[in-house]
Amino acid sequence: MRRAPSFRNESGQAITEMALVLPILLSVLLGIAQFGIVFNNYITLTDATRAGARKAAVARFTGDAGAAATALVYSSASSLKSPDLQVTVESASNWSVPGSDVTVTASYPYSIDILGLTVKSGHLTSTQKESLE
Repeated sequence: MRRAPSFRNESGQAITEMALVLPILLSVLLGIAQFGIVFNNYITLTDATRAGARKAAVARFTGDAGAAATALVYSSASSLKSPDLQVTVESASNWSVPGSDVTVTASYPYSIDILGLTVKSGHLTSTQKESLE
């Protein structure tokens, strides 16, 4: 009577499984890291526009029509690349009218790249509105 051949030799199984799972796991981890960087940039952008809107609301008598607020947005977002950051400050009416709204908008580009492939890209935008004091 002959025995059937046994396929019990499992050497190399763990290496094969790791070779199949590692690229997927690495892609997920890199995606999480890239998303974290983009989210951090968005939080920085939102905080900078909030500070700029507050500066524009309290500094209406300086006569600079929002230049101080723009400078504060750039300095508050120092972790972002300044040439890529676009800031606009505009008032709904005259800068000398208390209670009128001033709007500060900032935009910054983002790109989520995983292993050399661009998954998503665009612009992060934050807008803050304050009433002139």
